Amino acid sequence: MQTRPKQGKTQHTQGAVPVGSGRTPVERRGGKRHFVRHYLEMVVAMVVGMLVLGAVTRGVLALAGTELSASRHPELASLEMAFDMSVGMAVWMRRRGHGWASTLEMCGAMFVPALALFPLLWLDVITGDSLIALEHLVMLPLMFLVMVRRRSEYGC
Repeated sequence: MQTRPKQGKTQHTQGAVPVGSGRTPVERRGGKRHFVRHYLEMVVAMVVGMLVLGAVTRGVLALAGTELSASRHPELASLEMAFDMSVGMAVWMRRRGHGWASTLEMCGAMFVPALALFPLLWLDVITGDSLIALEHLVMLPLMFLVMVRRRSEYGC
């Protein structure tokens, strides 16, 4: 007779799925289709995070009588957007059973483009408005590279 682990307490293994959760570990699902699906799910989670938390941020700032604009405060607007997307993606990744290491790596992929582009902004090579567009252009392939780095965890 096989016994099931007690529900409630979970143990984490190398960034996979909690033991006793009843779910299959991410790395066992396999396949390129799963990899692509997971990538798209993370993009959707980022967009949801950006829209929901961005709306909350704009609402709070409006109540305070101020705003955060990409043209006047490009660094802050860029970091706020990266934070909002990271929260949405981190919630989804943790829900899917990913460990903190891979979750934080993926969140880093949201911030690295902004930090790399700031010097170009300060040197007037790019404008504040173009910073966010370029940040999005760079972060999507960077997310892909992070996933390829841990391809066994993402199902490929």
